Amino acid sequence: MALKVNLSRMDYLSQSANQTFTVRNTSAEAASILAGVLIVTIVVDIIGNLLVILSVYRNKKLRNAGNIFVVSLSVADLAVALYPFPLVLLAIFRKGWTLSAWHCQLSGFVMGLSVIGSVFNITAIAINRYCYICHSLHYDRLYTRRNTCLCLALTWLLTAIATLPNFVVGSLSYDPRVFSCTFTQTASSGYTICVVLLHFLLPLAVVSFCYLRIWILVIRVKNRVRSETKPGLRAGDLRNFLTMFVVFVLFAVCWAPLNLIGIAVAIDPARVAPNVPDWLFVSSYFLAYFNSCLNAVVYGLLNQNFRREYKQILLALCAPRTFFIENSRGGTDAPKSKQSPAVTNNNQV
Repeated sequence: MALKVNLSRMDYLSQSANQTFTVRNTSAEAASILAGVLIVTIVVDIIGNLLVILSVYRNKKLRNAGNIFVVSLSVADLAVALYPFPLVLLAIFRKGWTLSAWHCQLSGFVMGLSVIGSVFNITAIAINRYCYICHSLHYDRLYTRRNTCLCLALTWLLTAIATLPNFVVGSLSYDPRVFSCTFTQTASSGYTICVVLLHFLLPLAVVSFCYLRIWILVIRVKNRVRSETKPGLRAGDLRNFLTMFVVFVLFAVCWAPLNLIGIAVAIDPARVAPNVPDWLFVSSYFLAYFNSCLNAVVYGLLNQNFRREYKQILLALCAPRTFFIENSRGGTDAPKSKQSPAVTNNNQV
């Protein structure tokens, strides 16, 4: 599919299965609302995810295998706020895409990297938590510094490999309804189905399995503690698990509508695509966009270690000399006697 150098402001044609239908522009009132939502998303995204990254950098007790993937997830969320989202805002203010086709393709590619990177990082976090709680005796051996770095590199390598086919299929193009150069669901029915299955449903199935096993273990431990009055999982471990579980649930809720629309369009693009209500399509897109700013908020609300570090970073802005000083406080001290990784690593998110 050739790159379209001239992208019209007033009408845009999407093609699929030799069928062509006109995509309507979003109204001025709706565009103003979308601009407001996007501005809030960008500001919270940048501030929140920078706080997450700086918190792990400053606090030694937050530097562990699990939090490496949390930082990686923050980088994925931060990427869209620094490049694609500002271009979407520019398109809203100028009532259309006025930049080059190169910017359009690059913006869509970065957005794809961010989305798929988020999915794969959430999956990596779930697997890490599963090993951390359900196989704690083997955790230190599985998640050495070398193995963790390899897992992180593999996560982003798979993300890049999963995003590149968009250039072959020609599925990155400008959609005036959402003012974005993004994935076109009607470009290829087969490819759209593969994207939803491999980049959304399959990772969610893996994450669901991991968290289901953790829940089962938590319930068993609680029942055993009640009957045998023996120490079980630490409260900090449970809170940390709940934090990442909430992150997963929010991601699934925010991205499910858009993926369900994608599946429906892929099954019968000629009939379904023209009949998808604009308000539903636009709402599903911006709900998905909004997810990029939620994770940092969740960490601050549910994890006291990150919340304390957020406060210290914001206070340190008043004293720049102390801004990059490492902080070893901000978490419960690990017990001197090593019982299991699930106990000694109690400062994970």
